[in-house]
Amino acid sequence: MSTERSSQNLTLVQAVRDGLYGEMARDEDVLVMGEDVGRNGGVFRATQGLYEEFGADRVVDTPLAESGIVGTAIGMAAYGLRPVPELQFAGFMYPGFDQIVSHAARLRTRSRGRYTCPITIRAPYGGGIRAPEHHSESKEAFYTHEPGLQVVVPSTPSDAKGLLAAAIRDPDPVVFLEPKLIYRAFREAVPEESYTTELGTAERRREGEDVSVFTWGAMVRPTMEAAEELADEGVDVEVVDLRTLKPMDTDAVVASFEKTGRAAVVHEAPKTGGLAGEIIATIQEESLLYQKAPIARVTGFDVPFPLYALEDYYLPETARIKDGITDAVEF
Repeated sequence: MSTERSSQNLTLVQAVRDGLYGEMARDEDVLVMGEDVGRNGGVFRATQGLYEEFGADRVVDTPLAESGIVGTAIGMAAYGLRPVPELQFAGFMYPGFDQIVSHAARLRTRSRGRYTCPITIRAPYGGGIRAPEHHSESKEAFYTHEPGLQVVVPSTPSDAKGLLAAAIRDPDPVVFLEPKLIYRAFREAVPEESYTTELGTAERRREGEDVSVFTWGAMVRPTMEAAEELADEGVDVEVVDLRTLKPMDTDAVVASFEKTGRAAVVHEAPKTGGLAGEIIATIQEESLLYQKAPIARVTGFDVPFPLYALEDYYLPETARIKDGITDAVEF
């Protein structure tokens, strides 16, 4: 009897939708809520068809009020449901920030374990799609700083489905940031059946011996392109996709760095206060004696996210990533 798993060729946003469908079919306590998620299928169509399949009680169109969306989801979660609120853009999360950090993140400790808060807050994030103001920020560091929150950023369709399922099943709140630049950038074989990808585990996308590069989300693809170009020049680059930023797979970071002794961190968020600093500090604490060179940071700039004409310049692209890696190698 064949044991091969059937798969489907999906984009990242289709994999998100598939993950939502699978978890809603699996567990009647899972529900989706947010602005235009029902009849319209979401601004990026990540919830398309769910309203017709599961009905208005489980695919809930809400008012345009992020604080109300998150606050309502917290109440639902406290009483046994598993809501998945969608906030149309990560830049619109700020009105719900108090609910996220003051209530969702603290409900378990505040109630001394009587209540948990199994909500998964989905939000498209990041730049590159020529969106207007407040639509393109990368503020993942805000949420990694808060104890009680988990933060996930997938970079592939298969990871998007598996990580989303794991997030929904988790008893504690997860901020699930979806890099909209790669929502429809490529397709990948994704298993049809339901599955989970463990939170808190990084994935080595490319093995290498000369330098380690740590990245996530939409930055994985240009980092891989830079690594392939450097391979033609004799530089063997290891690329580690963190996938879960909180809790971070520090064991994978340390193991990779101790193998190569050189590193770069790539993210599209501004440099100051970005997660590159936390990753570098972890390496300094755990693996200082293995270090052969300063660790390079290839990031966005410390300015508001620019509009249209300067967007491509702001985002780390293959040439700038390649230059940063080269600096670490040639020191």
